[in-house]
Amino acid sequence: MPHTQRQQVGSRGQCSSCLLPLLLLLLSLAAQPSQAAIHIPSNYHITDLKRPPVISTQPESVTVFSVEDLVMSCEASGNPSPIFRWTKDGREFDPARDPELKVSEHPGSTAFYTLSNTMDTLKQYQGKYVCYASNELGTAVSNEAILRTDAPPSQQKEKKVSVKSEEGNSIVLKCNPPQSSMEPIIHWMDWSLRHIQLSERVVVGKDGNLYFAYLKTEDSRDDYTCNVQYLATRTILAKEPITLTVSPSNSVLRNRRPHMMRPTGSHSTYHALRGQTIELECIVQGLPTPKVSWLRKDGELSESRTTKDMFDRRLRFSNISESDGGEYQCIAENSQGKATHTYTVTVEAAPYWINEPVSQLYAPGETVKLDCQADGIPSPTISWTMNGIPISATDKDSRRTLTASGSLILKDVSFGDTAIYQCQASNKHGTILSNTNVYVIELPPQILTDDGSTYTFTEGKKALLDCETFGSPKPKVTWESSRTAFLLADPRVNLLTNGGLEISNVTHDDEGYYTCSVQNSNLSVSAELEVLNRTVILTPPQALKVQPGHTAIFTCLFLVDPKLDSPLIQWRKNDQKLFESHSDEKYTFDGPDLIIANVEPVDEGVYTCQVITKLDMAEASSTLTLCDRPDPPVLVQITDAKHRAVTLSWTPGDDNNSPVLEHVVEFEDQGLKERGWEELKRVGGNVRRASLPLWPYMSYRFRVIAINDVGKSDPSKPSDIHNTPAEVPDNNPEDVRSESTDPDTLVIAWEEMDKRNFNGPDFKYRVMWRQVVGSGPNWHTNYTTASPFRVNDIGNFSAFDIKVQAVNEKGVGPEPDPIIGYSGEDVPLEAPMDVGVVLINSTTIRVTWAAVEKETVRGHLLGYKIYLTRIGSRGHHRGRRAREPESTVVVETGANEEKKVISDLRPYSHYTLAVTVFNSKGEGPPSETLSFKTHEGVPGPPTSLMLDSPSETEMTLHWMPPSQPNGILIGYLLQYQQIVESDDSPMQVETIDDPMVTHLTLRNLDRHSHYRFYLRGRTAAGDGEPIMKKGATTLDGAPPSNISLSVGENSVNFSWVAKKRHRNVSFQIHYLKKNDGSNWKKTEKVNSSQSFYQLQGLTPGSHYHLRFTYSNTTFWDTDIETEGTEVTEVQPSFATQGWFIGVVSAIVLLLLILLILCFIKRSKGGKYSVKDKEEGPMDSEARPMKDETFGEYRSLESDLEEKRTASQPSLGEESKLCSEDNLDFNGSSAITTELNMDESLASQFSRPSEGPEGLRGLPDNSPLNPTTISPATNGMPNSVTILD
Repeated sequence: MPHTQRQQVGSRGQCSSCLLPLLLLLLSLAAQPSQAAIHIPSNYHITDLKRPPVISTQPESVTVFSVEDLVMSCEASGNPSPIFRWTKDGREFDPARDPELKVSEHPGSTAFYTLSNTMDTLKQYQGKYVCYASNELGTAVSNEAILRTDAPPSQQKEKKVSVKSEEGNSIVLKCNPPQSSMEPIIHWMDWSLRHIQLSERVVVGKDGNLYFAYLKTEDSRDDYTCNVQYLATRTILAKEPITLTVSPSNSVLRNRRPHMMRPTGSHSTYHALRGQTIELECIVQGLPTPKVSWLRKDGELSESRTTKDMFDRRLRFSNISESDGGEYQCIAENSQGKATHTYTVTVEAAPYWINEPVSQLYAPGETVKLDCQADGIPSPTISWTMNGIPISATDKDSRRTLTASGSLILKDVSFGDTAIYQCQASNKHGTILSNTNVYVIELPPQILTDDGSTYTFTEGKKALLDCETFGSPKPKVTWESSRTAFLLADPRVNLLTNGGLEISNVTHDDEGYYTCSVQNSNLSVSAELEVLNRTVILTPPQALKVQPGHTAIFTCLFLVDPKLDSPLIQWRKNDQKLFESHSDEKYTFDGPDLIIANVEPVDEGVYTCQVITKLDMAEASSTLTLCDRPDPPVLVQITDAKHRAVTLSWTPGDDNNSPVLEHVVEFEDQGLKERGWEELKRVGGNVRRASLPLWPYMSYRFRVIAINDVGKSDPSKPSDIHNTPAEVPDNNPEDVRSESTDPDTLVIAWEEMDKRNFNGPDFKYRVMWRQVVGSGPNWHTNYTTASPFRVNDIGNFSAFDIKVQAVNEKGVGPEPDPIIGYSGEDVPLEAPMDVGVVLINSTTIRVTWAAVEKETVRGHLLGYKIYLTRIGSRGHHRGRRAREPESTVVVETGANEEKKVISDLRPYSHYTLAVTVFNSKGEGPPSETLSFKTHEGVPGPPTSLMLDSPSETEMTLHWMPPSQPNGILIGYLLQYQQIVESDDSPMQVETIDDPMVTHLTLRNLDRHSHYRFYLRGRTAAGDGEPIMKKGATTLDGAPPSNISLSVGENSVNFSWVAKKRHRNVSFQIHYLKKNDGSNWKKTEKVNSSQSFYQLQGLTPGSHYHLRFTYSNTTFWDTDIETEGTEVTEVQPSFATQGWFIGVVSAIVLLLLILLILCFIKRSKGGKYSVKDKEEGPMDSEARPMKDETFGEYRSLESDLEEKRTASQPSLGEESKLCSEDNLDFNGSSAITTELNMDESLASQFSRPSEGPEGLRGLPDNSPLNPTTISPATNGMPNSVTILD
C-alpha cells in the first residue's frame, strides 16, 4: 500500500503504521487521472534505487507514572538511511544535549529515555513531540506524541462510615475513588471478596456509588467495600468498609412513585466524538422497583447500534457516529407512576481522511496533483508542508498551486521537486497528518515484454499485441509488420498508450510477424499473430414445447478450430449456470445434448448453450415452454333450435401454451346410449359456435372437445337434452340384390338402414317383386322388418324386377328404382364338346373346345376347368410307370374363353386331359378324356457329384444320373476351371458319350489350386442343367508342428493345428521318467488330424523327457515336470486286496464269454440271400449314408465293400441276445453303437490316403461325421465316454 503517515492529536493511545518497501508501495496504487505517475514494474531491472524516508514506527503518546515509563522512540526506512531529529511543542529538541536523558540510535531508529530517579524531574518533559526522518530525498514527519506525567493513585486514610436508614427508603453508598488521569473500574465486594449481589433494586452508577432503589432489612451488613482498579498501573485500592443498618419500619411500607437519583433533573446534554463509546445512565428509586426503558424521541432507536447494561439502567453506543446524534429518553415506571429524563446527544468528529494523497514516482516535466480531502465536525482546515516546512498560500514558486478543495498541484516538476509533502487536517478535536513522497526520477528505457511471443486469436476478435516498456521519461514505441508497410494506415489498427498494438475484427490476412521498437534506441521485440477460425454453432437449440412430466432435449451442434482443445459446453437457464444433477437426474449433459427430465413449470425459461474455448465463445438461446392438452370448453349451450338443426355455442378453456387447432362436437342418442358418444362435426380452433344438422325422431345431448398439438382435452359437460320430431323416411335401403342359392327360390337382400334413418316409429321394409318376362305391371308386395326376404316355388334361374322401400308411421320413403335379380342356380347339364390338344413344345400345349349352350348352364357361366393328369414318363417300363404317383393340375378359364395355353409340363411324359363347365352352383359333367405325350427335353442336373483325390495332381469325380432325364440320356458334359480372384480362368471341357459311365479321373491338376466342376447330362434335345462342386486335391501328410502342452498332476495335454488338405499321418510319443531307472514307454499311434491328445498315467511331481517320432525319426522333444508332490509310499487299499481282484477277474471272464456268443450269433445270421436283403426293409440310416451323405472324396473300393457287405444284417437287428437292452451294462451300449458300423464305412476312416476332408460330405449329426468322435489311431477314439 502507498505509505501514509497519520497523526491524531488530543487523544492517548497508539497510532502507528506498517513499514513496506517502496517498490511495493509504488506498484499497488494507480495514478490519479490528472497525474502521470511512474510505477516501476517488478520485471524492470534496476539496482540501488534511492528511496525517500518512510516512518515505520510512530512515537506513542504516554502518561508517565514512574521513571521507567518515559521512553520515546521513532523508526523509519529509506535509502540512504534517514537521520532523525525531534521537536517539543513546536521547538527543536535535542535529547542528546540533556544530561537527564539517554539517546539510543541505530540505523533506521532512534529513542531516548530518562536517567533520573525522581518523578519531580520528569514534569519538565511534558509536551507534544514530533519525530523528523530525513535523507537527500526529503523529510518525513511523524504523528504528534503527547507525554504527560501523573502521580499513581494511593490509598488515603479514611474514617469508617456507618449509615442507618429505615426499611423502604432509598440510599446511596459513596465510593469516592482517588483523583487520577486514569479511569477507574469499581467493584463493590464484602470481606470475603465476593461481589455484592446487584439487581434492578441495587445497581452501581458510573460514578462508582452503590444505589438502592429502596432498602430491605436483609441489606444490613458492615462490609460494603468499594474496590477501585486502575489497569494502567495494575493497582487495586480497597476503600474503608461501610456499615449499613436498616431498621424495620413500624408501619406498613408505603409504595412510592419513581424518582431520578442520577442524573437529577429532567434534561441533560452529552457531547461525544465520532468513533467513541459512550453510556447514558438513569438510576431511579421507588417502591416497588421501577422498570426502565429507553426510546429515541426524534427517530427509531437502533437495536444494532446500541446495547443496554446494568439492568437497563445504561444505554451504550459503541463506535458512535453522526447519525446517532439526537434526543434519547429513559422512562422509569412502577405501579405508582413514572419518571423520565431526556438526553440530548451531540456528536462531533475529529478530522478523518476522505481522500489521502498518494506517493508516486514521476518523470521530469510532468504535472503532479496531490489530492488531500478530510472531514470532521467542525470541518477541518487543510494545510501543506514540504519536508516539514509550511507552504504558504503566497508561495513565490508559480509552479505550485493550492486549490480551494485542499489539493496541491505541482507543474513541470524537476529533480529539485523531489520531496516529502505533508498534508495536515485540523479542527478543535485534533490533527491528522499524511506524508506523501514526490520522487522525480530518470530511468533508462527497457522493453519488458518477452521476445518471440505468439498471440492467438479467433476471427472477428480484437487482437492485442503487448509491448510493455518502462523508463523515465516514458519511452515511445513504433510497430512494423511483415504483411504491410503502412500498418497504422489500416483503420482497424490502433497504437495504444501502453505501447501495445490493437487490431480490431482480426482476419486470417492479419497473420504474420510484428516488430515493436523503442525510438532512439536499438531495443525491439518481435511477435507472431496466429488467427484461428471462430467458434460457430452450427445447429442452435430449438424452441421446445413439452408436456409436464416428459423429457426435453436441447441439442447444440458446434464447430471449433481443430487447433483448439475441446471446448467447454456450458448450459444456462435464465443466465444462471446449470450443473449436472446426480441425485434426481434433473439435468443430464450428453455430448451436445441437454436432457431435462420430468419437466415441471419451474423448468420454463430461456436456455442458452455456450461453447467456450480459451480464445472465444459462441452462444445460442432458445425457450422451453410447458404445454399440455387444452382445458375442456365450458358453458356449452343450445341456441337457435330449428326443425332439423340447432346452433351450439361454447367458451374455450385454457389452451395451456399450445393453440387449439380444432373443436370436435359429439352427440349422444338418448334412445341408443349403448352406442356412446359419437362425433357429429369438426370446426376450427378459433370457432366458438357451430350449426349442427340433426336426424328426426331423436333425443340429443351435445358436448365439445378441444384439440391441440399435444392432444385432446377432456370432454366438456353435456348440454341439455334436445328432441327432434318424427318424419317420413328420407331414403330407402341400399344395395338391394338377389342372394338366391337354392334352385326354385328367390332371396331378396339389402343393406339394412341405420336406426337413425328410420325418422319415426313403427319402421319396416316394403318388399316388391315381379317376373321380368310375362308377369305384366302387377307387383307382389310383402312387409318385413329385416333382410333378407325369401320367395319359394319360383323356378330356376329366372329374372325378376325387385325393389325395397322404407316405411314408418308417418308414411313411406321415396319411390325406389327396380333392379333385376335371379332365382337360384343349378349345376350345368352338359360337358364342353370338340375338345382338342396342340403340342407347342416339350413343356407347352394349347387346349381348345366349343362353347356350351347357355340354357344348359342353368346359372351364370363362370368359366371352364381343364383337368390335366400326368400318368408317367415315356421311357419307363410298364411296371415302373405304374409305381409313379399320378399328379393332376386344374386350370380355370374365363366364361368367354374357348382355348387355353398351358405351360410347365414335364417333357417326355404321358398325360390325360378333360374339360368341365362350372357356375356358382358347381361343375357339369367332364368331357371325353383325351390322351397325349410330350416331346423329349433337356435333362435335369445329376443327382449327386462327389470328389476323390488319389494323389496331389489327380481328382476322381463320381456321380449319379439325373433323377429327371426328360428323355433318353446319351452322355455327359464336364466343364472345370481354376478358382482365381479375377474369375477369368479358361474353362476346360470333357465330353462323355457313354451314359452308363458314373466316374472320371482328371490328371495333371495344379496341387496349389482349387477348382470348380460343372457336370451336365445330355439328351437328343441338348445339354441339361449342371451340378456344381468346388474342391482341391489332397496333399501329402506331415507330422504336426508348433505343439502346445499343458501339464497337470497325472497327465499332459498336447494340442496343435491340423493342416488343411493334408492326408492324415500317424506318429507316436515316447516318454521316460527321469531319475528312477525306468525304461522308455510309448503311446499308441496318434493321428495328425486329431489336433489334441492327452498322455495319462504320469506320476505327480516327477520329471519326464518326451520324444515325438514319425517314421522312426524324432521331430520334436522336450522336458516336463508334472504338478503336485511325488508320492513315495502307496497306502494299501481294497483295490489291491486278493478278494477284489478275484471278483473283477470273474466279471471280465463272463463278459468275454458273452461277447464271443454274440459274434458267433452274428456270423450265423449273415447267410441270407441277396434277394431277401433287397426285398426286405432298408435301414433308415444306412441308405442315406450310402447314397447321399458320403463326403466329396469316396473310393471305388468302398463301393465294392458296400456291395459285398450289404447282405449281412447288423448284430443289433437280428440278435435279441446281443441287443442294446442285453448289452446295456452301465451304459456301454454307446460303445457298441459307435463301433458296430458297416465294414465299408469303417474303411472310409482307416484309409491312409484320405485326410480330414474325406468325410466333408457327411451331415453334422451322422455317426460318421468326424466331429462327433475323437480321432484316434486307425480311426478309433482314444477314449470312450460311458453313456448312461
